[in-house]
Amino acid sequence: MAWDFQTEPEYQAKLDWARDFVREEIWPLETVFSELSQDQLDRVYAPLQERVKEQGLWAAHLDPELGGQGYGQVKLGLLHEILGTSPFAPNAFGCQAPDSGNSEILALAGTPEQKERWLEPLLAGDIKSAFSMTEPNAGADPTLLQTTAVRDGDAWVINGHKWFSSNASIADVLIVMAVTDPDARPHQRASMFIVPADTPGVNILRDVATMEHPQEEFGKLGGHAEILYEDVRVPADALLGAEGAGFLIAQHRLGPGRIHHCMRWLGVSSRAFDMLCERATYRYAFGSVLAEKQTVQNWIADSAAQMQAARLMTLHAAWRMDTEGAAAARTDISMIKFFGAQVLHDVIDRAVQLHGSLGYSTDLPLEAMYRFARAARRYDGPAEVHRLAVARLGLLGSAPPADEVPTEHVPTRRAAAREKVAEILETVTANDCWTPRASAPSPRRRPAS
Repeated sequence: MAWDFQTEPEYQAKLDWARDFVREEIWPLETVFSELSQDQLDRVYAPLQERVKEQGLWAAHLDPELGGQGYGQVKLGLLHEILGTSPFAPNAFGCQAPDSGNSEILALAGTPEQKERWLEPLLAGDIKSAFSMTEPNAGADPTLLQTTAVRDGDAWVINGHKWFSSNASIADVLIVMAVTDPDARPHQRASMFIVPADTPGVNILRDVATMEHPQEEFGKLGGHAEILYEDVRVPADALLGAEGAGFLIAQHRLGPGRIHHCMRWLGVSSRAFDMLCERATYRYAFGSVLAEKQTVQNWIADSAAQMQAARLMTLHAAWRMDTEGAAAARTDISMIKFFGAQVLHDVIDRAVQLHGSLGYSTDLPLEAMYRFARAARRYDGPAEVHRLAVARLGLLGSAPPADEVPTEHVPTRRAAAREKVAEILETVTANDCWTPRASAPSPRRRPAS
């Protein structure tokens, strides 16, 4: 097994370019995003996307034969750490959610016709997509989905109520999870369907205002739509993958996505950390700058350690996915999902606190980061569910001890150790009695002075 923490010089040069590009070209968009319409935003992105394509960093999450770069999860993780410094950076690189995950499952489960019609323009940036799974009464437990797809001749008819379908209000196509066999086993009840957004019966009611986007808007990047599917009729070939394989396909989508989330959170954390450290160098209070206060020093040290731990854990999960496959990395991914989300919150919270009223205001990006960070413990599976998965694995190797005496009970171990040591000493003593000893050399006399 080889462990290597180096990045190839050629790829490091691309990362360096991306870091400068995001800081110089993307960060400024944050301050004027609310002033731009979606059409204006698309036009702003277009030349930026062309520059990314020239660098060979466009749609890096897919294999070259599908229009991507085939970098693997470790390299993608390093890239997403840079893109995470701004919520607007992934769109410039063609790897934004939900399009990146949707392109992965189209590549995995799509027919050649589906790939030609939907995957190719999605990768080219010509269309936008949404993933429509979450329902008002089915979030963390998707086996509770109530949206149905019923076969009617050569078509499927979809009915149901979805919400938090991210970017659905600007999407050209929706990937919809619906129950096709309510009598099947819980994880084999649902299937996925490709539904053009303009299909009759697709009623996008609103973009739900959230902590992340508290202002009520509609039809703009980052919205989370509420949708009614009312007798939506799609052809039989709209089925994505096998019937009943919806959950299996979703897991292929969610694994890499969670790694990318965690690395983007590290990008956000590092930006907040930089602001934390900068503030400490010049803010004067109670006789000294804040950097000289022990509490502030502890905040800086704790933040640095947490970020380093989360980074190594996430890259290790990515490495396992690259070398052993998604199934082998499932527990690692669950671990980084809840741990990384907590690190994100803690680092931003300390930065807000150190900036006082300024950090609480909209004059700095910290308050927006703080609102965004709260969702990290919820989407792609709540932290509690991921903790449960990790705990279950930890318990697999454990069993109740005999007579309920702990395995590490010191008095019990001491009694056994005494017996073992006595046997060893008895054997050694017996060997000493039967083994002839060599005569000891006579001591040399020191010469008289």
